[in-house]
Amino acid sequence: MRYTLLAVAGLTATLLFTSTLAAKEQAYPALAKAKLHLVGDSTMSFKPDLAYPERGWGQLLPEFMLPQLSIVNHAANGRSTRRFINEGRWQLLLSDINAGDYVLIQFGHNDQKHDDPARFAAAEGDYQVFLRRFITELKARKAIPMLASSICRRNFSAEGKLKRDLAEYAKAAAHVAITEQIAFFDLQQQSCDFIEQHGPAGSQPYFIQVPADLYAKFPEGKVDNTHLTLQGASKIAQLFVRELKAQQHPLAGYVYRELL
Repeated sequence: MRYTLLAVAGLTATLLFTSTLAAKEQAYPALAKAKLHLVGDSTMSFKPDLAYPERGWGQLLPEFMLPQLSIVNHAANGRSTRRFINEGRWQLLLSDINAGDYVLIQFGHNDQKHDDPARFAAAEGDYQVFLRRFITELKARKAIPMLASSICRRNFSAEGKLKRDLAEYAKAAAHVAITEQIAFFDLQQQSCDFIEQHGPAGSQPYFIQVPADLYAKFPEGKVDNTHLTLQGASKIAQLFVRELKAQQHPLAGYVYRELL
């Protein structure tokens, strides 16, 4: 009986999802199909273990967009610009690119790791070199590159002041976007402002905090001020969507809603 009820519930959810997609498509019948590729690290990537509270903001982005925009999430945990290239992930993405595709690139968290030469890329050096390589190779394929700065860490000092420890990489990404004349989304500035406004206590629900004796991976519990909960991933996706509209970017036409 229990399994029958679960099967019915699953079928009902699938039918509701399908009908919602159909309704969204019918609301905008003349909208052309488009594709957006997401390239980045764990703050953006898809998290398949739904029993654990972590989500990437790219995982929540489709909830804000119309189905005419196909979103392909290539982001991967622990990757920097350097590692994404050296592992062959960038070349694999290029093989999937068509003219007119949009590609949003967001790195910085792992590029900052000085003690890991496989990932480290200095903000004033290789980080910008690699970003420019991405942009050049996308333009050569008539794709449309976009850059975003890394999201903010929830890193408060003992005095309650937010440490903006990725500002150097955000500035470097902005410089590359300006000189390459492509769209830039300053998610570092926007997310830091949001966290600062809400303070140490108010910003906690947007980041991972799990108790002891619940998750096998963290038997003693864990406080993680880098990775996002469902609410945190939704908020970053919302910031991006609202910035699309503020910039009057072509993808703003594919925004379905700003509130979930």
